Amino acid sequence: MLTTTAVSVLIMGGVLHEGDAVAQQKSVKEHLVGTWIYVSSTSTRADGSKTDNPNLKAIVIYTSDGHFAFVSVRDDLPKFANPDRARATAEEAKAVVAGSIAYFGTYSINETDKVLTANVEGSTYPNLIGTDQKRIITSLTSDELRFTNPRTLTGVTLEFVWKRAK
Repeated sequence: MLTTTAVSVLIMGGVLHEGDAVAQQKSVKEHLVGTWIYVSSTSTRADGSKTDNPNLKAIVIYTSDGHFAFVSVRDDLPKFANPDRARATAEEAKAVVAGSIAYFGTYSINETDKVLTANVEGSTYPNLIGTDQKRIITSLTSDELRFTNPRTLTGVTLEFVWKRAK
């Protein structure tokens, strides 16, 4: 036979357990907020051929108030001969433009479809400014984010893997 104290403990344990489950049911946006570090990415062309992008360094930051910033650079960018970056040679400037991109703006999440829409307000690639960039979140845990850019301006599909910054 259970005592009143034992029953109270069981009831409280059940209530706490249910409360923990409710507290863990965060929205996609709540899970997404934070800083993410690039792990890997794969480009898929229209013909189905795939290319891994191993030599990138990247970061993406999502804030709770709906802002984001994304920076991606090749880890083999050449150093400029002149310490004044405004005096880069044509070859140096071309390497940087081809090997890096940064953009920022605001974002929203379609919680049902797990689609992140980034509204680009500023970018090192001016053609992105004013566009909405859709990312399909394929997996999101406390430590890992995977999303797909279904179609870049060059017609490829990009699949990204990120780890949460510690």
